[in-house]
Amino acid sequence: MQSAKAQDSSGFQSYLQQVRQKALQEGVRAQTLDQVLPGLTYNPRVIELDQSQPGGSPDSAIPPFAPYQSRHITPERIANGKAAYRRLIAKLIDVERETGVPGPIIMAIYGKETNYGSYTGNFDIPRSLATLAYEGRRRSLFEPELLAVLKLIDNGVPQSALKGSWAGAMGKPQFLPSVYLRLAKDGSGDGYADIWESEYDAVASIANYFVNSGWRRGEPWGIAVNVPSSLDRSSIESKIVPTRCPRVFGRHSQWKTMAEWRAIGVVPATGNGLGDNSMATLLEPDGAGRRAYLLTGNYRVILDYNCSNFYGLAVGLLADEIRS
Repeated sequence: MQSAKAQDSSGFQSYLQQVRQKALQEGVRAQTLDQVLPGLTYNPRVIELDQSQPGGSPDSAIPPFAPYQSRHITPERIANGKAAYRRLIAKLIDVERETGVPGPIIMAIYGKETNYGSYTGNFDIPRSLATLAYEGRRRSLFEPELLAVLKLIDNGVPQSALKGSWAGAMGKPQFLPSVYLRLAKDGSGDGYADIWESEYDAVASIANYFVNSGWRRGEPWGIAVNVPSSLDRSSIESKIVPTRCPRVFGRHSQWKTMAEWRAIGVVPATGNGLGDNSMATLLEPDGAGRRAYLLTGNYRVILDYNCSNFYGLAVGLLADEIRS
């Protein structure tokens, strides 16, 4: 009688033959598939990590932002961000001129994703994605990524370079393979978008991601504001039912112009980075009476990278610290 491990291995190899047929249909060369697929093995550690991810009930309480902020926007991360910004300033100026995406925003993403490239993950990406796709719980997500990584190798990306997170995110900007195929950019001019080793390529790729998501040149991500205690929050509650990330977008108010916000007493905490006609939505991440933010469409672009208000705010606030 076969052991459970042998049965699992047999099922895994059988699944990879199905993947092979799909990859051939999508234009991946048989030579590439014969080079990659036979060497892949099931990785139980990846499944353990996937199944231990916090799910969270849709009705569970959302924790306060302040503790997250203090853990993720540390003096060390700010100092390292400023150092990275200075190191890459010439390239960042070029990229901002071309795309409109500010260097501090790019550096904040770089800092949040891989601590400025210091840790990009050491999981074998094809093996991880094959395991996650085979397990089946989220096959609709991971099988297309497995097919995408096979295309990367077919296009000439060395298989040995394909290291990253257990879930398939790769390189300094932590792109999934499908995102790499669509949006990775060669920022160094050598003809290869090397997001694993080249900071220039990582910077150009992050900017291209933001452009593709609709970044608007010259618009801040948001500003800190003071909210009067008398504000009737029911009067500004959004009537739109979010179809994506409801626990994220459901916390945002109606959209109003900056002039309309001022008229009801919501005013910038320091200076003013938004014109009277700029549209913004209010978020009070720690509840009424605590620090609040007016957020622009560019904040929504940050959420395209990771749909979490805590992530979006942390990126914006870290960028502000790096710029200062």
